Amino acid sequence: MKKFAIEIKWAILFAVISLVWMLGERVAGLHDENIEHHAVFTNFFMVVAIAVYVVALLDKRKNSFGGKMNWIQGFISGLIITLGVTILTPLTQYITSTLITPDYFANMIAYTVESGQKTLEEAEAYFNLKSYMIQSTVFAPVAGLITSAIVAIFTRKK
Repeated sequence: MKKFAIEIKWAILFAVISLVWMLGERVAGLHDENIEHHAVFTNFFMVVAIAVYVVALLDKRKNSFGGKMNWIQGFISGLIITLGVTILTPLTQYITSTLITPDYFANMIAYTVESGQKTLEEAEAYFNLKSYMIQSTVFAPVAGLITSAIVAIFTRKK
């Protein structure tokens, strides 16, 4: 376990940062009065997520590999972080949906139906805790794998 302490630390930090981001979205009104802008602004979290991976891999390079790290070492470290993030994703989704923004699903259903984007049945099937838990748990490893592969290129050092 100690061998992966840095990855575990960064997976937990990633989860905390994602919760803070969700709180920021809610405070900015992106889950209610400004919900029409949510789809655009929520994508900016990708910048934050990539930055977390960069700092995490730099931390790993400095503290585990003596300042040197090849691509495969960085990639594997990123994959371990991704595993941790994926394991924590259902919990962070639950906290987001029940504590941070419990009205998000109802608001999104109302918005998508009123704007003609979905029927009521489609919106209810898509915007609910079970659906979001599945979506986010599937998305986390895919995004993490891609992010790890790319970030490892830029954080390697001979």
